[in-house]
Amino acid sequence: MKENPDKNLYRILDANFNRAKEGLRVCEDLCRYGWNQKTLTRAFKNVRHALTGILSPTGIHKALEARYIQGDVGRADSVSESKRMDMSAVFGANVQRVKESLRVLEEVTKLIDPKIASKLKVLRYKVYALEQKAIGLC
Repeated sequence: MKENPDKNLYRILDANFNRAKEGLRVCEDLCRYGWNQKTLTRAFKNVRHALTGILSPTGIHKALEARYIQGDVGRADSVSESKRMDMSAVFGANVQRVKESLRVLEEVTKLIDPKIASKLKVLRYKVYALEQKAIGLC
């Protein structure tokens, strides 16, 4: 049976939207509670909210309808995901997850609306800058 390409596209959007938002929230909470960094906390929160705003014209709500957790062939955890040395390692893993997810979203939204892809690229570069600031402070 042939897969529905729109459904598969929304599965990619769903997975990477969730992955990016979750990673941003982890970074935000580490900056807030772990390192008491008010400016970085606000910056990560702003990126998280901006991501939702940028993707809302794509009909991101359709992504939830396309979600198919039981059939996800890459669902198992890797060994590297089960261990972290300290809060900096948690931050590093999550900021990397955010950058990768934003890149996937950027590439896939080129199929929907190149303007959205451009906005995601700008957001990705904001995360690069935030990462650099956080590593210098935390």
